[in-house]
Amino acid sequence: MKVLAFNGSPRKRNWNTVTLLEHALKGAMSAGAETELVQLYDLKFSGCISCFSCKKRSRKEDGVCAVNDDLTPVLDRVKDADSLIIGTPVYFGAESAATRSFLERLCFPYLKYAKDMRSLFARRINTAMIYTMNVPESMLETIGYNRHFSMSGWTMSTIFGACELLLSTDTMQYGNYDNFESEIFDKDAKIKRHTEVFPADCSRAFELGVRMASGNIPEPKPAPWLK
Repeated sequence: MKVLAFNGSPRKRNWNTVTLLEHALKGAMSAGAETELVQLYDLKFSGCISCFSCKKRSRKEDGVCAVNDDLTPVLDRVKDADSLIIGTPVYFGAESAATRSFLERLCFPYLKYAKDMRSLFARRINTAMIYTMNVPESMLETIGYNRHFSMSGWTMSTIFGACELLLSTDTMQYGNYDNFESEIFDKDAKIKRHTEVFPADCSRAFELGVRMASGNIPEPKPAPWLK
C-alpha cells in the first residue's frame, strides 16, 4: 500500500495540521504501508486555469491536467497511490489557498461531465481530509463549516473513494499569545486544550492512518441531487 499525504498548511513542522498528518502516516506505516508527505507550500503551482483541456473530446488521456508546474509530478504520483490524506487549516471557513488550488487540479481532470458524474480515476482508493481550526466544535453548524467540509468530502469520495473527515477544533494558534493580537481568545484555555485534547486528536489521526492503509473501501454515497 502507498499512502500519499499532503500538508496544506504553510507551517511545515511541529504545528497542528502537519502533526496530525505525521501521526496519520505513522498509523499507516504501522499497518505496513509505504508513505510520503508532500509539503504543498514548498511547490510553485496554480489552481485550475479553466483551459478545459481535460474535457476535450480529442484528449489523448483521461485525468491529466494540462498545466505544467511543480504540481505536475505530484499529480502523476497520485495515479499510483492506494490512499490519499489531505490536511489543511481552515481559513475564513474553507481550506487554505494552497489546498484549494491543489484540490482543483487533483479532482477536476477526473470528473466526467456526464449525468452520473462518474469518475475517470481508474480505481477506488481510501481518502481522508484532516481539518484544523480555531473555532470550537459547538460553532461548526452555526457558521456553516459542516456543510463545506461535507461537500469537500463528497467530492473526494466521488472522484477517488470513500472519504473520512477528521476535524480538530479550537486549536492553538500561537506559541506565545502575549506576542500577538489575541483578545478574543482565552490563552490559558487554548494552552490547556492543546495539552489535554490535541493528543487525543493525534491518536484519532493515527487510527485514521491505519484505516487508510486497509483495503476496506466502501462505495461513496450519491449526491442528494442525483437521487
